[in-house]
Amino acid sequence: MLRMITKDNKAKAIKKTRTHAKDVGSPQAQVAILTARINEVTEHLKQNKHDNMARRGLVQMVGKRKKLLKSLEKNDFAAYQAVITKLGLRK
Repeated sequence: MLRMITKDNKAKAIKKTRTHAKDVGSPQAQVAILTARINEVTEHLKQNKHDNMARRGLVQMVGKRKKLLKSLEKNDFAAYQAVITKLGLRK
């Protein structure tokens, strides 16, 4: 069964990219949360190839992360590069 990201995993994801101590909503934190969720759903889909609703949700999350990264790249390139390296996105 597919489960949502746990509270602990979400906190770990935010901790990687937060901009200050109480940061939970910055684009960097949102990208980190989405990346953690994408990784979980990807693992789920490896076991459940025909779960098309999970696949649809995965595509939506990837699109949302892509928009956030594009906006971050446009507005704060240094923060964009930092997020990409910390999360291991792109080559």
